[in-house]
Amino acid sequence: MPIEFAERIRRIPVYPVAAGYDLGPDVAMLASNETPFAPMESVVAAATWVIAGAHRYPDPSYAPLRKALAERYGIPGERIALGQGSCDILLAAGEALLEPGAEVVYAWPAFSVYPHLAAASGATAIQVPLNGDERHDLDAIAQEVTVATRLVLLCNPNNPTSTAHDLDAITAFLDKIPSHVCVILDEAYCEFALALGDTYASVELLRRYPNLVLLRTFSKVYGLAGLRVGYALCATEDFRVAVDQVRQPFYLSAAAQAAAVEALRWQDEVERRVVQTIADRESLIDDVRRLGLWVADSDANFIWLRLPGETPDAAAAAEADIVSGLKDRGVLVRAGASLGREGALRVTVGTEKENERFVAALGELVR
Repeated sequence: MPIEFAERIRRIPVYPVAAGYDLGPDVAMLASNETPFAPMESVVAAATWVIAGAHRYPDPSYAPLRKALAERYGIPGERIALGQGSCDILLAAGEALLEPGAEVVYAWPAFSVYPHLAAASGATAIQVPLNGDERHDLDAIAQEVTVATRLVLLCNPNNPTSTAHDLDAITAFLDKIPSHVCVILDEAYCEFALALGDTYASVELLRRYPNLVLLRTFSKVYGLAGLRVGYALCATEDFRVAVDQVRQPFYLSAAAQAAAVEALRWQDEVERRVVQTIADRESLIDDVRRLGLWVADSDANFIWLRLPGETPDAAAAAEADIVSGLKDRGVLVRAGASLGREGALRVTVGTEKENERFVAALGELVR
């Protein structure tokens, strides 16, 4: 007789991991929204230095990183949650907030981890379709909130579609949400979003909405995807305490903490990289549109494009052929089918050469 697992294991979807890590060095890795810029030398040095003390557990209070983030954003360290990437905090939020009979509301397609929260907790997931511009339909999301709703997830900019709402729209949405509902504003890509203004703008919302959490990460703009550091800026301390309570101790390694603290000291370099990424993103969008394809207006470090096809089935077939053809040409992207929408591609903004390689390969395939 085989091992018997919990029923919830059958409910939890498999996360759509990117393929191609075994293809060798001559591959344009445009599938996982990583930055093409390596960490600064001092960031690598900070992580390397603490490894000499790896026989000791990391600081369980994470005090240096909390302090650095508190100084950057002007909120108390007690209201900053940390985790192994933002996914860790999301999953902990699901465990802390959700249970059978509760509801979680989010747009779809959005970040692939969101369906895990309801599946793992037994709560009911309410998925609201995106509008025609591949943006969150904020009015429709607000209408789905009931007395049973515990959590609303807003991915802004949205992954995988790259689109964002400005803060006026987010503020108007928050005004409609009752105070018993936790709203997580997932801002993993906010540094690349021209629609949001500067990265401090949404922090001001924490003063007005005690049910708000801003979720961010070091994986993207800071180039620490391999070390897994996420954080949440919370309107109150209650959220941070709850998500810490449901997780294992020592969830953030000493090397990850040290690297994140050092990375925060290099804001001028981060800004330079953001400016370069945005410029490359706009060039990439223009190049793809010249091929006759629809591309969403991106506020992230990736783009979202629809593939040709007179019917949904034809577009889905084109997607499979094009993803395969790109891989044969040494270019890895993410298929829309794995992210909740067939007939589309999500493509990370890479180096200039990687972007040119992708556009050339895509041009061959769509022609």
